[in-house]
Amino acid sequence: MLPPDIDGRKAELERLAPADLLAWAAGRFPGNVVCLAALGAEDCVLIDVIARQGLAIPIVTIDTAVLFRETYALWSRLEKRYGISIGGIRSELIPETGPTVPDLDRLWEREPDRCCQLRKIVPLRRELGTRQAWVTGIRREQSETRRYAKQVEWDLAFGLVKLNPLAAWTGDEMWSYIRANDVPYNPLHDAGYPSIGCEPCTSVVGGGDSERSGRWRGNEKTECGLHVAPAPLFPGK
Repeated sequence: MLPPDIDGRKAELERLAPADLLAWAAGRFPGNVVCLAALGAEDCVLIDVIARQGLAIPIVTIDTAVLFRETYALWSRLEKRYGISIGGIRSELIPETGPTVPDLDRLWEREPDRCCQLRKIVPLRRELGTRQAWVTGIRREQSETRRYAKQVEWDLAFGLVKLNPLAAWTGDEMWSYIRANDVPYNPLHDAGYPSIGCEPCTSVVGGGDSERSGRWRGNEKTECGLHVAPAPLFPGK
């Protein structure tokens, strides 16, 4: 559960603008908060906000070894633009060079949930085990499973405070920020990919489909497992 001092301020924290919430987090969890950036458009906004304020919040991304080449290129662009280092966390089953081990070879085709578990959840759990809080770029508008995301909540899956500064933002607000501040973003967003994950499991989304409908197309799977759907913001809704 949330620490008492945070639980008593939930309503106040829910109203904070992203920049103010991030500044609060840096002060409340000095040296113990990390921003997980999957390098989607939302994450680029968070990186911009953190960098502009010079906040002591390290930024990491999960390198599954099967990301789009455009994503790897964006990783470098962001580091150069903001003069930062984005740490890469990856499964111990993935060597730094050469092909992945047989346990992961095309596992996304046979067992997509297990693939996400090994490539994403295990290394993230290792990273978050050293922290008291983490920052994500999820928005309520993205999908039904994220509909009730709060700006500050207790993460039952990983056992720490979870911060979602952009939870209440719409897609229009996000893109307006990106354009107004010339924030680097993945060019695949302009090619029909509103949500970008691993290359084998991400496809173009047609008009009228939900943002995440291009992820794991053909499967009932809609989440990799990093984000467990929270309870409604208000009971009965």
